[in-house]
Amino acid sequence: MIQLSFSDHPHRRYNPLSGEWVLVSPHRTKRPWRGKQETTPSQNRPSYDPKCYLCPGNARANGKINPKYSSTYVFTNDFAALLSNTPTVKNSINPLMQSESLQGTCRVICFSPRHDLTLAEMSIEEVQCVIDVWADQVTELGKRYRWIQIFENKGEIMGCSNPHPHGQVWAETVLPSEPFKEDRQQVLYFKENDSIMLLDYINIEYEQKDRIVVENEHWIAIVPFWAFWPFETMLLPRRHVLRLPELAIAEKVSLSKILKNLLIKYDNLFNVSFPYTMGWHGAPTDPGNYTHWQLHAHFYPPLLRSSTVKKFVVGYEMLSEAQRDLTQEQAAGRLRNLSDIHYKLRDSQVKE
Repeated sequence: MIQLSFSDHPHRRYNPLSGEWVLVSPHRTKRPWRGKQETTPSQNRPSYDPKCYLCPGNARANGKINPKYSSTYVFTNDFAALLSNTPTVKNSINPLMQSESLQGTCRVICFSPRHDLTLAEMSIEEVQCVIDVWADQVTELGKRYRWIQIFENKGEIMGCSNPHPHGQVWAETVLPSEPFKEDRQQVLYFKENDSIMLLDYINIEYEQKDRIVVENEHWIAIVPFWAFWPFETMLLPRRHVLRLPELAIAEKVSLSKILKNLLIKYDNLFNVSFPYTMGWHGAPTDPGNYTHWQLHAHFYPPLLRSSTVKKFVVGYEMLSEAQRDLTQEQAAGRLRNLSDIHYKLRDSQVKE
């Protein structure tokens, strides 16, 4: 009887965080690619751009002037998708046409005053400052809102309209669809096993070691067994932590180091400032019992074959279920074996 080979045969993998499946088709990596290729955006940006609405001292789109900030800077989004004064209305007269209002707020987090830097290129101390701001935002907004979504869309290919290094935080009164699924799945696992799903999972990853990309004393970054995006990763603390503000100082320092290390590997994969959407998922901030939760960050990069070829979510993915070609183990191995020195620094050393 022929045994299933993850590297050769089509198979499905279960995502315990969402309760959904992903189809893996490793044999398709051998097919030639003659489809769309994106143009790589210029990587030569000035440290200050007088036309950038996020740079220190510049005017934003609504006319407000940024302070001449020298570190991480936060302000309320001038075109927020959520508003704090929305009236409370719920319409469920027809079960097929339900609607409800929600209240919230959206903020922009400028990681650095430098227009030309990304998290991968910032110093460990500068990255730690961003982490501190993330935690502070959860603490502040969590007093009023149930869900605090911290995220970053990096790169034009991800729809980012401004190359200045920045992320966002959206806070809202409800639990959105993706964290709702993660909450449901984690609580079911906890009731059935009396243990934390993601802590059990990383113990398995430590045993198998096939999908670990980087790790340190307090953190681990892996390509999840069920990853959908070609070089998707998940970053988790090694101990039980519910939310970012609960991290100890030493854990924040370790987080800044592993975060920078992971992002350098991303950039080194195709020698480009690697685009992605990333975001933190922690326990909701209302008074409920969320012992079953484990803090983690998702990184969803679209690039597949090169700096100009991305994965498209079309056809089967939209109509049936998630599908990928490169196996999760192959992706982890490629990332793991990359240099820890940013390619720009290596290139400059070669030129010298």
